[in-house]
Amino acid sequence: MSLKDIIVPAMGESVSEATISKWFKKAGDAVKQDEPVAELETDKVTLEVNSPASGVLKEIITPEGSSVGVGALIGKVEEGAVSTNATPTPAASEAPKAAVVAAPVANADKSGIAARKIAEEANVNIADVVATGKDGRATKGDVLNYINTPAPTVASKPVAGREERVKMTKLRQTIAKRLKDSQNTAAILTTFNEIDMTNVIALRNEYKDIFEKKHGVKLGFMAFFVKAAVAALKEIPEVNAHIEGDELIYKKFYDIGVAVGGAQGLVVPVVRGADELSIAGIEAEIARLASKARDGSLAMSDMTGGTFTVSNGGVYGSLLSTPIINPPQSAILGMHKTEDRPIAVKGQVVIHPMMYVALSYDHRIIDGRESVTFLLKIKEAIEDPRRLLLGV
Repeated sequence: MSLKDIIVPAMGESVSEATISKWFKKAGDAVKQDEPVAELETDKVTLEVNSPASGVLKEIITPEGSSVGVGALIGKVEEGAVSTNATPTPAASEAPKAAVVAAPVANADKSGIAARKIAEEANVNIADVVATGKDGRATKGDVLNYINTPAPTVASKPVAGREERVKMTKLRQTIAKRLKDSQNTAAILTTFNEIDMTNVIALRNEYKDIFEKKHGVKLGFMAFFVKAAVAALKEIPEVNAHIEGDELIYKKFYDIGVAVGGAQGLVVPVVRGADELSIAGIEAEIARLASKARDGSLAMSDMTGGTFTVSNGGVYGSLLSTPIINPPQSAILGMHKTEDRPIAVKGQVVIHPMMYVALSYDHRIIDGRESVTFLLKIKEAIEDPRRLLLGV
């Protein structure tokens, strides 16, 4: 019999450190080759570490909560060994009780490892969680929604327990650091405009049913904004650039990050080659990435390498905001809630559906003229969607 090392795998571009959030096995437990034995949490995603061989988990070298780097040795497996850990057998008098709880345990096993981990830490019975995942599987988002939904209050809360101290996850710590670094490093300014959504809403309403029937995805507004952003980036290349040392790097590709709320917070998966995709292709890719964000299954490759970001705070009811740049990018477009407002059209006051849009940009690269022109290009494309088809 030989000992096999459990090594922290490569975790993707620019990620060199992770936290061991959970060991699924304890020393002496039997393991199978490629079976998950530990879970790592990085600043972007969670990922599992699998056993290198079948046998027994001989030793856990690095405990839960420890920070580890790529290639670190965290445990050892004795290949071919047989576990001597006893499996508890219920007494005869406990058999009826075991039968009663068997169904909830089976349901829990259908849920993802990360979802069960969150439920265990919050002392939540996962069988009580309304599952929305495939085959009745409870996702991370399901558990978090259950935890964050306040229970009815029938009496005043006691003075004790009015606060709860919870350690920030690795992801939340890194989000906080990156956003603060963005403010400290870039010279961030924000410019605003408003868009009359009348024509794009009419276009969507006229074709949404035919579009969904033909392409299998719903027609939203995000794809129009992504297309408009790509067209504007091609005309104003400074917005698609970033600073690296004393050089400006101009990207000649268009990988657009789309900010979405995931199970662990805000994440920005990337629509690759958005300039080469149709409206239907963009909608399909956004739907795929949003689904992965909700169930916590985004891979590192889904979230790296974006050149520009579009964020839609309007889905949460935001009327106006100043989005923060996602480094090393140099700009971010913020969409907001569409509301009927009075505007002047040919000397007449009319009510139209209007949306405020914001462009936050790094003034070290992008001047006011470029930023205003870029946002105007977005406005023109959305107010007259025919421009996107004609490339004008």
